Amino acid sequence: MQDLKKQISNLQKEISEVITRLGLDEKVAKRKSLNEESLKPDFWNDNLTAQDIMKQINKLDNFISPWEEISKESDEILELVELNDDSIKKDLTNQLSNLSKKFSELKKQLQFSGPYDDHDVILSIHAGAGGTDAQDWAQMLYRMYVRWAESHNYGVKIVDESSGEEAGLKSVSMEIDGLFLFGKLKNDHGVHRLVRLSPFNSDNLRQTSFAKVEVMPKIDQPGEVEIDDKELKIDVYRSGGHGGQSVNTTDSAVRITHIPTGISVAIQNERSQIQNKETAMTILRSRLAQLQLEQHADKVSELKGPNQSAEWGNQIRNYVLHPYKQVKDLRSKYESSDVESVLDGKLDSIINANLEANL
Repeated sequence: MQDLKKQISNLQKEISEVITRLGLDEKVAKRKSLNEESLKPDFWNDNLTAQDIMKQINKLDNFISPWEEISKESDEILELVELNDDSIKKDLTNQLSNLSKKFSELKKQLQFSGPYDDHDVILSIHAGAGGTDAQDWAQMLYRMYVRWAESHNYGVKIVDESSGEEAGLKSVSMEIDGLFLFGKLKNDHGVHRLVRLSPFNSDNLRQTSFAKVEVMPKIDQPGEVEIDDKELKIDVYRSGGHGGQSVNTTDSAVRITHIPTGISVAIQNERSQIQNKETAMTILRSRLAQLQLEQHADKVSELKGPNQSAEWGNQIRNYVLHPYKQVKDLRSKYESSDVESVLDGKLDSIINANLEANL
């Protein structure tokens, strides 16, 4: 039993070290503060702020609970070991083995040490070269990411969408909410290339299509990315509604341009001009945060405009459906012949390969 006691003591020490590195105590304190805020009588007077706080509490719960459970379980095993009862030694050995496996999975969170790795994500997909095929490819990628998110019970919300003339999507932006989402998806940022027999070509010829995926940390707190109001150009225009031209239109659509970089965000999904402006500002801050990471800049004022043409020429992943089947990530060198499963949202193997490649 002494050997078991030593093993569980060493495991508890490791668990404690990882908990410290992850800043669990600070997160517990933040959860307590937010819970106290939610108990105030006027909490739901500001519905949007209240919803945001409840979302933060839920996210902190999801992060903290597994660590609280594993710590409690390790204490319980140690108490049983100290009873020095050989009749339960086999059971305790199995419990300790299972606990070690849980810990191995949980401590992978240490991989997410980047400045925004613990943030939710704004993911945008833009059809590139390839006409209708590219727009269909953009929709296939949209479906792929939504299916991946849903398989992990992550929240998905469409922020903006532009349909193609014949099929597919010209562009789509969505928010995905969950633990360490930017850390998991940031390596998908870039150009994705599809090779297949075109369903939109009467001769059924092989077609190469491109779509650009933008993965941005969701920055909804203004203090995280400070923008000088003097560097913003804000335009308000009429948004189109359902039912045809000039039906259900309002002056609620908002376009915000960051003058130094030329980045422009236009939102018209919400009926309220204020909500559209808030959403546009969140996306703008998120794009600037992503640009800061790309350009290794300390301040927004140091940023240059994104080099779109260079990005379009450098695909990060190929999906080939003809003349053979293969998906290949060009950075981690991950390869699979099961392209259909990947396009159906089975992305965890690619994500893990990229995380390991960047350790």
